[in-house]
Amino acid sequence: MQHKGTKILETKRLLLRKWKESDAEEAFAHWMSDPDVTKYLTWTPHVDIEVTRSLLKIWERESGEPHTYKWAIVLKEGNVLIGDIAVLCADEFQERGTIGYCMGKAWWGKGFMTEALSEVLRYCFEEVGFFRIDGEYAAENIGSSRVMEKCGLAYEGTRRKFFRTSTTGERVDIVERGILREDYFKNIK
Repeated sequence: MQHKGTKILETKRLLLRKWKESDAEEAFAHWMSDPDVTKYLTWTPHVDIEVTRSLLKIWERESGEPHTYKWAIVLKEGNVLIGDIAVLCADEFQERGTIGYCMGKAWWGKGFMTEALSEVLRYCFEEVGFFRIDGEYAAENIGSSRVMEKCGLAYEGTRRKFFRTSTTGERVDIVERGILREDYFKNIK
């Protein structure tokens, strides 16, 4: 595995790029303040743009590190910031990482996250050399289920009532999915 960090990635409709503090207004308005988007995430909606600005300042600083993989998802048409995607917990010894992502409601159901995740998987397996990428989501989050399934992440199990949501305190089942390098290369042929 050779860490390369957050390189600019491009798809037909999207640009995946490093974060900038100046992205705060769009990120706050498009999803970081939206309780529907954050319902099953580990963080609560941002109530103040300064929370978003502080977070993005950290992400911008971290973006130069070779083991950091955090992208802003930008719609090429109109240069609109619509979401984020990251490889969290990149473990060099195990050669694995955990995918995390979210996107503004206005862009749900249009294939954008599938397109972004497909490109991130390509980069992780073909360029960086990850052995495994996994992800998890609340069982009720059908959108995330479809994205991971379309991108080839196989169902690996469900942890019952494993996660307590930060917004409502509700306990939800967490579904685990994963893809190995060999599966990825088998699927692209």
